[in-house]
Amino acid sequence: MQRGKSVTSKYKVLFLCRENSARSIMAEALLRELAGHRFEVYSAGAEPAARVHALTIAQLRPGISELGLLAPKSWLEFTGEWAPRMDLIVALDERVAEYHAPDFPGKPLFVQWHFADPLAPGMTPEERARSFEKVFWQIVRRITLFMELPRYTVPSAPAEACAPDVEMTTPERDIVCPG
Repeated sequence: MQRGKSVTSKYKVLFLCRENSARSIMAEALLRELAGHRFEVYSAGAEPAARVHALTIAQLRPGISELGLLAPKSWLEFTGEWAPRMDLIVALDERVAEYHAPDFPGKPLFVQWHFADPLAPGMTPEERARSFEKVFWQIVRRITLFMELPRYTVPSAPAEACAPDVEMTTPERDIVCPG
């Protein structure tokens, strides 16, 4: 479905992080679990990890029914002519811009949601576990707010609608939506 069309088919969302093993996997799993009937959800990264991080699985295990669907993927899987056409790309890692995210087919809207990196170096195991938990709940909040926006619930909602606390970057505008 392309932006601005009715909600008769699922809205396609791709979450990006560098390794696609923590934040983007959490966002993919949560949006699919909470609103999979309205969204077709994917995640990918510039340098995908070999597997989903164990602390990501630990955070998701209590409420996510399809953990087997989750696996790190390269964002290049979403750039070919055969790739699904995304409506929205959400960068969850501010470093994604450093890696020069590729052009995705169909010119989807690109936004950034800023979350701390739970895999940042220098943390003790206890600090890392707390960081994963904190980021998980921040993503839960953001996903919950996002999926309730009129643009994603009501057919032909105005294109100006955007997610709370989301920096939108498109060739036409560079704005920060209020939170």
